[in-house]
Amino acid sequence: MTSNFIDTKNSPDRPATSEQDNWSGRVCTATSLRLAARRLEQLYDGALAPLNLKATQLALIAEIHKLVGADQQGPTLQDLATRLAIQLSALTHALRPLVRDGIVELRQDAQDRRTKHGVLTPFGKTLLSEAVVRWAAANDQVEFALGPASAASLRALADQVASDAFLLAYKAESQSAASSDHR
Repeated sequence: MTSNFIDTKNSPDRPATSEQDNWSGRVCTATSLRLAARRLEQLYDGALAPLNLKATQLALIAEIHKLVGADQQGPTLQDLATRLAIQLSALTHALRPLVRDGIVELRQDAQDRRTKHGVLTPFGKTLLSEAVVRWAAANDQVEFALGPASAASLRALADQVASDAFLLAYKAESQSAASSDHR
């Protein structure tokens, strides 16, 4: 979003001067990142389409595979949701087609029957192996198109924004700005 989205001279509903000042020369970081993420997701989804998988589903089954313990029980859904930084309800929604298609199985915990674990089926393990090959090819193409340095910078910035340290810094600045507004 840039300041030229409002025609202030010809608009009968001219925004207040302070509203104009807030937009002046600024762009929305969230919008830019969202557009970039959508573009990348389209590219990865395209690479995985022959397997009837989406990039988000690959990330989910890869995380399940990575978190399988020595007991082969698989991660609890709560642990998986925490690890993926999503709500438990969103996770269960995302798992439905994977369970329906025989990729993931949900198993009750031996000690606590209310707790469920996500486990890849044999078909899920095979699909994961095939998907990783396609994902790697798409990832290599993205790396080539961006260039290694830009790709590394993009990942580093994304990791920084996703970090707890960034959130704490954002909240600290927010509180600082709020307290200076009340002076």
